[in-house]
Amino acid sequence: MSSLHRSAFFAAVAFTLAAGFYAVAQTKPAAPTVASARAFMNKAEADLLKLSTLGQRAEWVDETYINDDTDLLTAAENDRLIARTTELVDQAKAFASLDLPADIKRKILLLKLSLTLPAPHNAKLREELTQVASSLNASYGKGKYCPDGAAKPDACLGIDDLEERMAKSRDPKELADMWTGWRKVGAPMRDRYSRFVQLSNQGAREIGFADTGTLWRAGYDMTPEQFSAELERLWTQVEPLYKELHAYVRRRLIAKYGADAGRKDGMIPAHLLGNMWAQEWGNVYDIVAPPAAPATYDIGDILKERKTTARQVVEYGESFFRSLGFEKLPDTFWQRSMITRPADREVVCHASAWDVDFDQDVRLKLCIHGTTDDFITVHHELGHVYYYLQYRNLPFLFRNGANDGFHEAIGDSLALSITPEYLKQIGLIQTIPPASADLPILLRTALDKIAFLPFGLLIDKWRWEVFSGQVKPADYNKAWWALREKYQGIAPTVDRTEADFDPGAKYHIPANTPYARYFLARIYQFQFYRAMCRAAGYTGPLNRCSFYGSKAAGDKLKAMLAAGQSRPWPETLKLMTGEDRVDASAMVEYFQPLLTWLRQQNAEANEKTGWTVGADPMKAH
Repeated sequence: MSSLHRSAFFAAVAFTLAAGFYAVAQTKPAAPTVASARAFMNKAEADLLKLSTLGQRAEWVDETYINDDTDLLTAAENDRLIARTTELVDQAKAFASLDLPADIKRKILLLKLSLTLPAPHNAKLREELTQVASSLNASYGKGKYCPDGAAKPDACLGIDDLEERMAKSRDPKELADMWTGWRKVGAPMRDRYSRFVQLSNQGAREIGFADTGTLWRAGYDMTPEQFSAELERLWTQVEPLYKELHAYVRRRLIAKYGADAGRKDGMIPAHLLGNMWAQEWGNVYDIVAPPAAPATYDIGDILKERKTTARQVVEYGESFFRSLGFEKLPDTFWQRSMITRPADREVVCHASAWDVDFDQDVRLKLCIHGTTDDFITVHHELGHVYYYLQYRNLPFLFRNGANDGFHEAIGDSLALSITPEYLKQIGLIQTIPPASADLPILLRTALDKIAFLPFGLLIDKWRWEVFSGQVKPADYNKAWWALREKYQGIAPTVDRTEADFDPGAKYHIPANTPYARYFLARIYQFQFYRAMCRAAGYTGPLNRCSFYGSKAAGDKLKAMLAAGQSRPWPETLKLMTGEDRVDASAMVEYFQPLLTWLRQQNAEANEKTGWTVGADPMKAH
């Protein structure tokens, strides 16, 4: 081809391309349709399933092999998932004007609400956020308390060992040292957490929410304002129970510890309740047990006496679900779960259930010591696992609990069936204690279930105030202790300052796990439990019911679990309970004999309920 011909040829090509580009530029994008919305959603769910599975695998390794490399790998996978989810949320806006079928409309809403860690669109800022989030989680997992004078690193204690020691120690000085020492893990997180809040809020605003807290509260099939009001409504139902329990426990602690427990304001020092965060008080049952209470049992002592292995503890939980008609756990569950602390590496021992591939690769991660708490925790975590397995065949965006409180309540509703009759059925005890032992058992249960309620409420109240800007970084700790005083009547062990960051010493803060779900779960579980007791044909006092072995109760439970998040949660609640509103009356009914007794005990001792909130919540005395 001559140079002239070449020039003419390329000129023709250039003209043709230009004409084509002009034509394309003049062509408007195809108008969105219901069919294109469905195609978009099918592709979105496929992408999210793939990325979520990769993220779960990376996070599993990060929590069971903590090091700088696994931190970075997890951050990178989280960044990819958040980036794609954010992109999909933006693309879904194209279908906003359509009259969509209910399932697609719900999926688009759930897609938007799936970002508990919303991130900025800017790639550099998004990467920074995921790295900060990963580092906060790792800081908690690697946290240690080193007793004064500890000469060797291996003398330092992780949180699971500390929890065990705090459960058993009755030395107020040792308890105070452990309480104070563990909180050193939080202080270095303060600046990173402040930056985390800034970046997360920017991400929330970019997808249409005022802040991250508003985004979280929007995930309950009601407005954020309605949700906040619902929590307060539920709290007013159970607050009288808590205050009577608080007054009774306070008096018994003062009888045990004297001046170390007594305060003029009526609050309880945080380190004396057998738990690092004073969130559950069951470990001090021996101190507060009713005088001359009938002999009862301690599940942990029984397990240790029998040399029960960690696997056998988990098998007890599995056998309960199987008695209701559920399938056995997959073989891979036993091969891949971590149920004891490895000796050769750093891990996060905080108990959790995992749905790694959103199908049948389900796992547990916890460090079992064979305590009563472990026995109950296994039932709780297996509730998550069986939820995963029941809804695994739904579309990806519906593979979740009706709301996050449902997910937390399932296993605990079964754990309420850990009654003397159940323990006899499975051979852990030989004799059922007499009816006179009901009050001690109810008290032991209330020390965990009722004592937890204000703590379950205040964690996210603090975060919502932080995310909204109502609480500034300079007042993080002050606001934290103000809420603990107001709702719990708990005071710090030693004076705290803003050089501390005590929220960081609670796993769910650095791990960015919403917490209102746990408060709701404490309420839901009693509703679920009462419904399954009724399905099993039980008619006696609610606290004595066990539906172990009831296929009818299991059918009720399966129907609720299989619905996943495919419909608004009130509809799913109605499947189980016949009620479409969360209600604490089942919890009050369960504990009514104890409430009557506590009121009598407090009146006889002239013990007033309540406490006085101080001007400076960070002062120990």
